Amino acid sequence: MGAGVGAVVGADGISRCPWGAGDPVNTAYHDSEWGMRVSGEAAHLERLTLEAFQSGLSWLTILNKRPHFRSAFADFDADAVAAFDETDVERLMADPGIVRNRRKVDAAIANARATVALRERGGLESFIWSFRPEPATAPRTTDDVPTTSPESVALAKALKKAGFAHVGPTTMYALMEAIGLVDDHLEGCHRRGCATTLP
Repeated sequence: MGAGVGAVVGADGISRCPWGAGDPVNTAYHDSEWGMRVSGEAAHLERLTLEAFQSGLSWLTILNKRPHFRSAFADFDADAVAAFDETDVERLMADPGIVRNRRKVDAAIANARATVALRERGGLESFIWSFRPEPATAPRTTDDVPTTSPESVALAKALKKAGFAHVGPTTMYALMEAIGLVDDHLEGCHRRGCATTLP
């Protein structure tokens, strides 16, 4: 994907964001999930965890490993992952089905524990959504899509204060895009506007 690329019309005649117009796994994710609101604690913890594991890697790598991530991390049940011990860490570090990075594995467990603790403050879902910005104009090209925002900086800071790890502003902006806090589908993309308007 080059700089400043607009929506791309695929062989099927459908206009998409450039990153969603190539590999069929990316296309399926772009067309059915990216930018749409998810519901529930586990769904939010999954997206947060996967975005953290993606750091420094291609998103396609994460998508291809996603079913195994779900299995390895107990379907992102926060209570179950929060109870992981050193034996579980060793199991995960020996598992080729996920990204074997000790810092990221440790962060995933810490984040599950922090998620459990957040229930006293309304829970992870409402916490994340409290940083939703006002809707913005549709980006025309990839150059118009930011990598951070004031809200993602604030969310990252607040999550770190709440005990979360590996949640920098860029990673949190990617999370915000993925779950519909911001709609960064390009102008002309058939999925533009797919994010729910519900609070």
